[in-house]
Formats: sequence, structure tokens, C-alpha cells
Amino acid sequence: MDHPTKELLPLAEQVAARLQAKGQTIAIAESSTGGLISAALLAVPGASAYFLGGAVVYTGQARTALLALPPEALAGMRPATEAYARLVATHTRQRFSSDWALAETGATGPTGNRYGDPAGHSCMAVAGPVEAAMTLETGRADRLANMAAFTEAALQFLLRTLPR
Repeated sequence: MDHPTKELLPLAEQVAARLQAKGQTIAIAESSTGGLISAALLAVPGASAYFLGGAVVYTGQARTALLALPPEALAGMRPATEAYARLVATHTRQRFSSDWALAETGATGPTGNRYGDPAGHSCMAVAGPVEAAMTLETGRADRLANMAAFTEAALQFLLRTLPR
């Protein structure tokens, strides 16, 4: 059986090449992708040159334990939004002292999340010298397909955001 990241490897290799060419580092905080973004980046030989670490921040408990986000930073904000993804990306970048950070949050399915987002909804953000956020709606309830689609979109988004 092929590893789930095999199809993502070409994208991860492009991200790795960009980071390595500039001598830059990245940290990841992901939720709905369940670690697939980190796994794809770590599948590239030499990942220790650019990958500082990652966290699967799937619950509020994980957010507290792994990111130590202060409660006041979350005031008036809900997960699975671009604003939340930006906050998590910025905080992750600071915590890891990385050049870049990517955060992803959403609802993989088969049902929506407790915040009212439908299955197939993902928000992601990149924090670094350039910052950006985006939302992806797949319109599908297939959990595994959404995890793969979110991961592929996150890597493509990262490629578009990183300078050449």
C-alpha cells in the first residue's frame, strides 16, 4: 500500500527546495489534516534543514497543551475561520522561532463541525515575511478525500506564498 503522502511528495519537494534555497525554516499547526501536511514535508530527504516541528491541534485541549495560546487571544474568535488560522500561524511561528508557519483548521466530515461549518470546509494561513489566508470548500463529506484535498491545497497555498 502506498503511503498517503506519496502523491503529495512533488509539492512537498517544491516547498522544501524553496525553503532550503533561502535557508529558511517552517513550523506547522494543523487540525483537520491530522498531520498529513507535516508528514508530506518530512517525507522529503533533508527535512531537518527546514522543518522545525509541527502539532496536530485537533481540540481545544491540544491547542492549550501544544501551543499555549493565551485565552485572551481567542476572545471573540471561533476555530475554522481565516482569522483563527492567522492567529494560530502567527503564534506557531513565534513559538518555534521559525521563518514561516502554516496553520490549517476545518471540518473533514462526514458531518460538519460544532461551529456550523459543513464537511469539506478548511481555512489555512501562512505567517512569515508575507502573510496570507484562504478558505477551501470541497463540497464533499468524504473524510479521507477531504484530508488529502486540504493537505494538497495547503502545500499549493504555501508554494504560492513563499518567495521564489
